[in-house]
Amino acid sequence: MTAQRIEGKAISDAIRSEIGAETAKLAAQGIVPGLAVVLVGEDPASKVYVGSKEKACQQLGFYSEVHRLEASATQEELLSLIDKLNHQETIHGILVQLPLPKHINEKAVIDAISADKDVDGFHPVSVGNLVIGDDSLLPCTPAGVIELIKRTGIEIAGKHAVVIGRSNIVGKPVSMLLLREHATVTICHSRTANMADIAKTADILVVAIGKAKAIGRDYVKPGAVVIDVGINRLEDGKLAGDVDYEDVLDVAGYVTPVPGGVGPMTITMLMQNTLKAAKQQRAAKG
Repeated sequence: MTAQRIEGKAISDAIRSEIGAETAKLAAQGIVPGLAVVLVGEDPASKVYVGSKEKACQQLGFYSEVHRLEASATQEELLSLIDKLNHQETIHGILVQLPLPKHINEKAVIDAISADKDVDGFHPVSVGNLVIGDDSLLPCTPAGVIELIKRTGIEIAGKHAVVIGRSNIVGKPVSMLLLREHATVTICHSRTANMADIAKTADILVVAIGKAKAIGRDYVKPGAVVIDVGINRLEDGKLAGDVDYEDVLDVAGYVTPVPGGVGPMTITMLMQNTLKAAKQQRAAKG
């Protein structure tokens, strides 16, 4: 048995075409979803991400602004820019590209973004709404993971999901979203004893630890759905996930490749959040 490959690119393209159709309808009513991306410094990976976001906005008919600040920019300058964008009516979503330079307090920056425009889903209000099950803008990568599973036709309710990793960006929120979909959820992390034994009980295994090929067949129950959130660059320049793809291929039922699995979903869900924020802000105006 060889696992079925979950094609993130194809699923992402399908969602983008839905977003494009809805954006065209809104544009006919005079509303264009607007996204502002803020980049501080010259981090090479961040520059690539920002370029991809600009391109996605163009393709979908969004309005977009990119604000590039020097690495030496002060926290006050950044907070002042966020305050301006919070009040700018053409902007419905604000995203500050992480990581930030060391002298800037990341939490202060995230807290400063209006919760209504928090398209990254990191604001404490967004996180609180996620935990209690209220409607909110969801963190993009975790939301993308859920969409991948659902659109592959896999039932989540009643399944045992194991999440390896407990970061605020992926591990914790994806656990909450799986719980919302009625899975029974176990979270594993660096201090977990017998992690492989626990992982092996999972019907759905989500891995987000940032360590190349750390999870092999010993962690996978036959037929399980394996979602690999990791993106690591190997010494030869190639990309690899946190899961040893080749090793789990003949054990898992479904598996996401890296690249081409979860990756394409993240920017697509960001676009979905920006569209949703535009609709909510318009409704709030009455």
